[in-house]
Amino acid sequence: MYRQLSQSEITTLKKQGCMAEKWKDIEVKISFSAENIRNVQFAGKVQIGTLEGKVQIAEGIQKPSAIQNSYVENCTIGDNVYISNVGSLVNYTVENQVAIENVGTIAINGITTFGNGHEIDVLNEGGGRELPIFDKLSAQIAYLLVVYRHNKKLTKALKKLVHDYTESKKSSKGTIGQNTKILDSKSIINVNIGASSIINGVSLLRDGTIAGNQIAPVTMGEGVVAEDFIVLSGSKVTGSAVISSTFVGQGVKIGRQFSAENSALFANSEAFHGEATSIFAGPYTVTHHKSTLLIAGMFSFYNAGSGSNQSNHMYKLGPIHQGIVERGSKTGSLSYMLWPCRVGAFSVVMNKHSGNFDTTDLPFSYVSVQGDKSVVTPAMNLFTVGTDRDSKKWPNRDRRKDSTKLDLINFELFNPYTVQKIIDGSNLLASLHENTPKTREFATHKGALINRLMLRTSKRYYDLAINLYLTETVISKLKGAELNSLKEIREILSSKAKPVQNQWVDISGMMADKSDINNLIQSVTDQKIQSVEQLQEALTNIYNNYQDNAYAWSIAVLKNILDIDIQTVSKQELIKIVTDWKSNSIKFKNMILKDAEKEFDQLSRIGFGVDGDENENISDFEAIRGTYETNSFVIGLRDDITRIESEHDILINQLGELPD
Repeated sequence: MYRQLSQSEITTLKKQGCMAEKWKDIEVKISFSAENIRNVQFAGKVQIGTLEGKVQIAEGIQKPSAIQNSYVENCTIGDNVYISNVGSLVNYTVENQVAIENVGTIAINGITTFGNGHEIDVLNEGGGRELPIFDKLSAQIAYLLVVYRHNKKLTKALKKLVHDYTESKKSSKGTIGQNTKILDSKSIINVNIGASSIINGVSLLRDGTIAGNQIAPVTMGEGVVAEDFIVLSGSKVTGSAVISSTFVGQGVKIGRQFSAENSALFANSEAFHGEATSIFAGPYTVTHHKSTLLIAGMFSFYNAGSGSNQSNHMYKLGPIHQGIVERGSKTGSLSYMLWPCRVGAFSVVMNKHSGNFDTTDLPFSYVSVQGDKSVVTPAMNLFTVGTDRDSKKWPNRDRRKDSTKLDLINFELFNPYTVQKIIDGSNLLASLHENTPKTREFATHKGALINRLMLRTSKRYYDLAINLYLTETVISKLKGAELNSLKEIREILSSKAKPVQNQWVDISGMMADKSDINNLIQSVTDQKIQSVEQLQEALTNIYNNYQDNAYAWSIAVLKNILDIDIQTVSKQELIKIVTDWKSNSIKFKNMILKDAEKEFDQLSRIGFGVDGDENENISDFEAIRGTYETNSFVIGLRDDITRIESEHDILINQLGELPD
């Protein structure tokens, strides 16, 4: 409850250097004391809470609650705040335990949506794929808005959902959430600030939302300039970064003079030193280097090498910058791609490519240059240390602490999407091998060359991965189960969903049966989904059904490729599945171990033991890097092999006891 100031309180405030346009417009709580308000100029309607106790300004620093040396206009100020040396604090609700010190301007100018609804020219800098950003935007909703522009009904319906949400955000008054610290900053205009945010030394924040909370606060650091932006929970934008018309998802790190324009960076992405223009950076997009320019591309689980660059300078009717780099891919140092290009999942792109290529049907490949032609070496990235380590580290590096995780992410290396790509690659290589004359050194496919002598080898590697995935799917159901009869085993292996080998898609981190996405699209266009919250809920339902649907897909593929029907599977077929699983799993692990061994060879020791002989070279290397035998990654792989052998033996014994 608020009351007007008493005459004695007004007198006290005047004595303490305070002024007001109209003292009657200043309201305070019943327990208010004027003691801690000094040299403050009030304007408009102002409500003030109780100023008692101390407020934490920074770690180890607390100051008594106070409002001093500031201009305050049309604000509601909560309990136990510290506001000092603020040039202008205008049109804000300041919640409890907030500290604001040495700030030029914090103001709302007229009616604003705090960055919600602002459209950014993502993926194609020439326009046509505009993404309206808002503070509940997920990578999946963004994907539907950006990629499915050919479906005009869907685009119209989605934009209406975002527009309706944006309308609900309109206000002439902003909020500074509880426990927020705003220190030593210049200008903050039309910005909503969530609870527990840390804003320290920023140069300019304009027209945006900082959607932090007590569980997952947001940090905006020294020298930062941000305009027309959204920053979601748990993210940090520091180090004089400059972001304009940019969306920053949950758990993102941006800093070290990075600049981004018309870009969206989703969960757990990292961006330092370089530059981004019109990129759709799906979850776990990482760029760390000064000379790196990412432009008009779509990425996820991506690592950009130093000096990575993409462009197309040969446009005449306007830029057609647009490229797709599918999940898990990397670009080497000084790599260059001439857009448009499409890079298959988990591929490595090296060198400078002066032509356009499409390797979507050849995942896990190396893409290099020979002469002036792009050359693909398929399947070679299946068995590398980097691929294996990446797939394991991503779940452990999820920085999102928020109870609501907006981006829906599937981390599995092998899943219906990537395995279908491998199947397509295997079929493509078989066709190329059959149809490429033996007199030719290379086969050609969609702008790239493939060494003819590698076609059969690469196909064998693809087939190994396919078999491994399918048998692993069955093994995962059998492990730990009671295998008393074939009937029980068939029930264990039965699928909740109908086994169908439908097309799967990667919706920026979320794997989904294309038919489920089509059904969702129909629900949106039929207006059965009427809010962004309902849309996110529908996407979450698809995500939650992933395991069942992925298993059903795998069972269908098992029948189509290996000719094994779970409904009628025999004892001999089960034994073959277990035997193949062991053989292929160990072969797969050993190939990765072989790749890991290269990290400890003689060439890797160059530069160690600088002033000594070969013995010192080895000793110095081992002191820094350890040995192959004691490396934790190597030990982990060897433990996996031991586990596989043990699980194989248990299953074979169980199956052997079944009646024929």
